[in-house]
Amino acid sequence: MIKADLIFQYFPDLSEQQHQQFEALYAVYEHWNQQINVISRKDFDTFYERHVLHSLGIAKYINFSAGTSILDVGTGGGFPGIPLAILFPDCQFTLVDSIGKKIKVVNAVAEELGLENVKAYHKRAEELKERYDFVVSRAVTQMPKFLPWIRNKFKKEQQNGYPNGLFYLKGGDLREELKTVQQYKEVNDLSDYFEGEFFETKKVVYVNMTGQ
Repeated sequence: MIKADLIFQYFPDLSEQQHQQFEALYAVYEHWNQQINVISRKDFDTFYERHVLHSLGIAKYINFSAGTSILDVGTGGGFPGIPLAILFPDCQFTLVDSIGKKIKVVNAVAEELGLENVKAYHKRAEELKERYDFVVSRAVTQMPKFLPWIRNKFKKEQQNGYPNGLFYLKGGDLREELKTVQQYKEVNDLSDYFEGEFFETKKVVYVNMTGQ
């Protein structure tokens, strides 16, 4: 399915502007992907399922309050940050990636969609001096390797239902990978919310990073 109807099926209460932005995503990414390959071309006919809806899986577990600051580490072409920024226009999103050409695409997409709540930088997470309420990411690397990158990136003040921390999109059996994670964590199945074979093994992992 290449139409945004899939998004509207699971998120029915969107504004007219959000409808337009989600509908515009496909053409904008198709245009940029022909110049800078940020999404596998064989994946493009499932763009809304495997990239947009997958990113929005985080929103089935947390409804970010207005003013929340969110850092997307290893954003690639803008996932999960761009879809989440559309869904939460009153939150501030910072997207970073170590590959400059990917950030070029992210900035172009944000500008074309009029996303004023998105900033994107060609940087590694460790280089950032700011602190955030949450970090989001999508299968960048193994969790024990990822967590040190984002230490000291979290504000002390809380303003959401979950304590400040990480929401990580990952697939497969994560028991072995998460054994060494000492902080409080939750592993949630996206198949509880989204239908289809793609989501059968996909998960949202939350890690409490307060005090980090």
